[in-house]
Amino acid sequence: MMEGIIYRYRAGIPWRDLPEVFGPWQTVWKRHRRFSGDGTWNGILARLLAQADAVGKIDWEVSVDSTVASTRDESSARHRGPCRITRIFWKSLLIMPLAGPAVV
Repeated sequence: MMEGIIYRYRAGIPWRDLPEVFGPWQTVWKRHRRFSGDGTWNGILARLLAQADAVGKIDWEVSVDSTVASTRDESSARHRGPCRITRIFWKSLLIMPLAGPAVV
């Protein structure tokens, strides 16, 4: 199952295109969904990072980008309502570091 989940993300394919060698795609998807919901993936990532850091395979050097993105007034949330989140917010989430010590 784990290999199927990893293969799907590395290949960038839809779940339905997962090769049959990994089993039924529905089963692999359900396992991934369960692991995502109960925090299993977070635990696996934390253990892998700890092991890699212990043997010196992780360099915690962080690069900070000071680019500022601006939009026109028409694209702001006040014109569309308070529930809409702009693309700039989602893009900023994608470039944030996932883990590591703070840089002073």
